[in-house]
Amino acid sequence: MSRKPSTLVLLAHPDPAGSRVNSALTDAIRDLEGVHIRDLAAVRRADGFDAAEEQPLLVEHDTVVFQFPWYWYSVPGILKEWMDQVLLYGFAYGAGGTKLHGKTLQVVTTTGGPNESYRASGYNRFTMSDLLRPLDATAHLCGIALAEPFVVHGVRHLDEAALAEYGARYRDLLAGEELRATA
Repeated sequence: MSRKPSTLVLLAHPDPAGSRVNSALTDAIRDLEGVHIRDLAAVRRADGFDAAEEQPLLVEHDTVVFQFPWYWYSVPGILKEWMDQVLLYGFAYGAGGTKLHGKTLQVVTTTGGPNESYRASGYNRFTMSDLLRPLDATAHLCGIALAEPFVVHGVRHLDEAALAEYGARYRDLLAGEELRATA
């Protein structure tokens, strides 16, 4: 009998309670079996993150979700800090760093701009795939398959119905047995 896949959601919002969209997305998945939500703002200590506490959580889950608002064409500082302090040589990459091999990384992000802004001819000049390349490279270095990103665009203009629809889609994505890798 094989065990049911499990998912670790790393909520990387510096103020999750102040975010209407990230709060709604998190609420949509909160009661899913096999899904563990970790609010990085709540577990961050004065000196950052404790790798000895964070790394076992990564090892015990099959899928890792980075859920975050899109900040300045990148991840928020809290997620970057977590990556710097947890995805260490000898654990996540390098000699002996095979602890994450075979896992899946699911990126879930929210943007203020509309989808049309994220095109070569759009306001931001690049597609989301282009802009997410550093996370793709990180996943590759760690031996993790990168799933197709789940992007919620134009969050400032989402009405409650659209927000509920995104929440349902996110729930369906994480409730599925497999996430489709892009690699």
